[in-house]
Amino acid sequence: MAKALMDLHDVELAALAAAGGRREFGELVRRHGSAVRALLRRMGAQGAEADDVAQDAFLQAFEKCAEFRGEGTFAAWVKRIAARLYLKRKAKDARYVAELGTEEIAPMIDTPGRVDLDEALKALNETERLCVSLCHGAGLSHPEIATAMNLPLGTVKSHVKRGLDKLRARLSPDAAQSGRAAHVV
Repeated sequence: MAKALMDLHDVELAALAAAGGRREFGELVRRHGSAVRALLRRMGAQGAEADDVAQDAFLQAFEKCAEFRGEGTFAAWVKRIAARLYLKRKAKDARYVAELGTEEIAPMIDTPGRVDLDEALKALNETERLCVSLCHGAGLSHPEIATAMNLPLGTVKSHVKRGLDKLRARLSPDAAQSGRAAHVV
């Protein structure tokens, strides 16, 4: 039975899960769980929080599995759910938690020419990191991000561009002088 599940496409698994197939949905979680948690960590969620939001996203995806039409990938669909849940959680937390001061950013270059993308993302301010992660990690469009974050569209576009510019500068600090870019790990 496990071999048969591994052979099925995500669209087939989602259709079977929509009909109540828990094993089929379990296969979807196995396939895409780590990618969803990685996106949430890049958005700023710490380990346990990323796990909690990912679990909530998969529970919501299971409940709404019949809505998945296969027009995009299942991974992108569940990442959008997770990203929106994380944004809701951040908005709720913001009402109760005072803004903390900025922490010093750890060095991002471990060895010459190697850069950690996760560390580079930490160098962005929270809004830039969220906008870049939602756009390039979760695959949301600028209008979708604007709606989810309750920001004007132009502001979202500015945050994405500014964040990408900062990442380019961080990920290839010597590119302008030596003509070579850093290798991302």
